Amino acid sequence: MDLVLRHDQDGIATLTLNAPQSLNALSRAMLVALQSALADLAQDDSIRVVILRAEGRAFSPGHDLKEIEAARSAPDGGKAEIASLFALCARVMQMLPALPQPVIAAVQGVATAAGCQLACSADLIVAAENARFGVNGINLGLFCSTPAVALSRRIAPAQAFELLTTGEFLSAPRAHAIGLVNRLAAPEALEGETIALARQIAAKDPGAIRLGKAAFRSQLGLPLDQAYATAGSAMVENALRPETAAGIQGFLDRRPKG
Repeated sequence: MDLVLRHDQDGIATLTLNAPQSLNALSRAMLVALQSALADLAQDDSIRVVILRAEGRAFSPGHDLKEIEAARSAPDGGKAEIASLFALCARVMQMLPALPQPVIAAVQGVATAAGCQLACSADLIVAAENARFGVNGINLGLFCSTPAVALSRRIAPAQAFELLTTGEFLSAPRAHAIGLVNRLAAPEALEGETIALARQIAAKDPGAIRLGKAAFRSQLGLPLDQAYATAGSAMVENALRPETAAGIQGFLDRRPKG
């Protein structure tokens, strides 16, 4: 069984985590499959938007804890294996913002720990109203330090730290209110709402979107002067594109004279 399924239609690629029996846990095999799928998408100019979704009742609970426990039997207590697993996970998470296409996570159920990290690594999140988000490894004595990287770049650090230290779940409406989630949908409307957003983005100039995403991601966290320098360079490159010139000229031609 393929752990990650891909379906392409009208310039939109949908990746589906396909291990509902494990609630789509991010096992090593799942991460490798996701890494391969994302690498292919990075080279595919025909795809304008990527949707990341999951099969079954959960988006993902994060790492496969059975794998982590099994690693402890190694002579080093599992240090090398666990470090390797977390490094693989970090590489996969960084591939999402690095993709040239915008990525929309469609969260239909629980997204916890590295599963929450995966959703937060996407550019946009559409969530079902009954979805829940959490970084609740602390309830097991494992602080979600790596999920915190993605989470703290999406919501205010104090709010992220509260979730990390209390282990509480965040409801989808609350996640929407604090800016973690972009759009809410009734559970039965999640797919339609996600596709509608994907189509809206896919209808825009793909070259401008790709330049814009790269610039947006690059300027985040930079000092103000460096952020403007980075964004300004991107604006110049964008403005000089023939497609942009045609778009501007078309707008000017349609504008009422006088």
